[in-house]
Amino acid sequence: MRPTSRPPPRGPGVRNASRAGLRRAEADVTAPRRSARVPKHPLDCHERALRLLSVRPRSRRELRGRLLRAGFEADEVEDELGRLEAVGLIDDDAFARQVAEHELGVRRSGRRAVADRLLSLGVERATVDRALEDLGDRDEDAAALELAEGRARRLGDADPQAAYRRLVPYLQRRGYPWGVAHRAASRALGLEEG
Repeated sequence: MRPTSRPPPRGPGVRNASRAGLRRAEADVTAPRRSARVPKHPLDCHERALRLLSVRPRSRRELRGRLLRAGFEADEVEDELGRLEAVGLIDDDAFARQVAEHELGVRRSGRRAVADRLLSLGVERATVDRALEDLGDRDEDAAALELAEGRARRLGDADPQAAYRRLVPYLQRRGYPWGVAHRAASRALGLEEG
């Protein structure tokens, strides 16, 4: 029986060995890979911050964490965050309003889910409360009913009680309180409230 052929060795040792004219067998394939460069220059911190912000808006706390994990010094990160706030590229209030509008409008999430999402993105509780207050009292009952009706259509001709037992937890996972979820599921399925 013939031994199976192995794939050719890979890694920085092989690549450098071929440049030096060594055969693969002589190459040190166990050479450690180069570790990621740890940037120390403020321009590098600025460039990294701008790259992160070009992907999507971020909260101050989230951006701070990403820059610290990238290896920048805490003082350097704080200086950069101060500069970005001064020019308006970091604004937790605007960020919170934007995320809240998206979650409430597009995703049709409940207020509790919006608050949880903002807190997970590093926005402070006071800022979350202001963002939800700025959006005003959107009719949670109407939004939950619209969501429940769409979900009920997908459930098809399922038993109404079984569909109800699936709809209420679904609406609660989307951030609606039990009372709102109960009323919306009952109306969407044509069940008596009780």
